[in-house]
Amino acid sequence: MQRGSGRHARAERVNKDGTTEGGSLMDDIVREAARRMLAAAQEAEVNQYIVELVGERDEVGRRPVVRNGHHRERTVTTAAGPIAVKAPRVKDKRVDGETGEHRST
Repeated sequence: MQRGSGRHARAERVNKDGTTEGGSLMDDIVREAARRMLAAAQEAEVNQYIVELVGERDEVGRRPVVRNGHHRERTVTTAAGPIAVKAPRVKDKRVDGETGEHRST
């Protein structure tokens, strides 16, 4: 079992009784699947939001809504147990017509 993804993933040591440092191997697998599904859902949501606004341009021709990395990692409690997530970040430079304030994302 590996924790995380990509080049920062680390192998989880499985004990003879099938447990790991974080509990049972099955629990670790379920938590990792939940983390991946949540990450995929968040990425899809951000991608859809940006695609819907891709035609918008500001006065100098720049897109006012763009990807901007990820928020810092935080722990979310799920039915599968606590999982670490890094939500994608969007920079939205549009101004609300009613309030005159920048929209927050």
